[in-house]
Amino acid sequence: MATFFFLVAAILTVWGLYIGFFVAPTDFQQGESYRIIFIHVPAAWMSMLIYLVMSFWAAIGLIMNTRLSSMMAHALAPTGALMTFVALWTGAFWGRPTWGAWWVWDARLTSELILLFLYIGYMALRASIEDPRRGDRASAILALVGVVNVPIIYFSVQWWNTLHQGASVSLTKSPTMATSMLTGMLVMALAFWMYSIAVSLMRVRRIIRDREGNATWLSESSGVQ
Repeated sequence: MATFFFLVAAILTVWGLYIGFFVAPTDFQQGESYRIIFIHVPAAWMSMLIYLVMSFWAAIGLIMNTRLSSMMAHALAPTGALMTFVALWTGAFWGRPTWGAWWVWDARLTSELILLFLYIGYMALRASIEDPRRGDRASAILALVGVVNVPIIYFSVQWWNTLHQGASVSLTKSPTMATSMLTGMLVMALAFWMYSIAVSLMRVRRIIRDREGNATWLSESSGVQ
């Protein structure tokens, strides 16, 4: 199953980058430098989405004491941290020609940086506790506390006067960009989503194998829908 998602992710990535770099028109204000949005924006979207999904599984594991839910949350964290890092890194490259600086303590950038620290803190806390059950509970509480940062990231450009531009894609408003730009960005977002699913499935399988080491339990759990 993971191989299928990897293949879909690869195809969508090639398609999305082709649209972004060869089909989408040059921006009349930012020129060619804007094209980094085809990586930056999907990565930023995924960084927030993965944190919400991770927190959901962590909450299920905390409330219902289900091992597999906690393992799924644990498997998602590295990918979420990677997406957050990519969003920050590409944002710095976009900010240099746009703002004249690699980094500014803007509300959107700062809250996204906090998200990276939350991912790292979650993984560090989980790794520092030897007992898996205690580690799952402690890291789940940290993940749930950090959820408050996600809406701060999303609404920061509306709540404060920031350098970061507002959302180009909204559920309540028409897109403010060319159709080809929007298409390329959505295709890349789907590619990142497929990649995240693929690596998370591979990682949770390894976590189950490492933590359980029981062939009987593995065969039983594989049949649970």
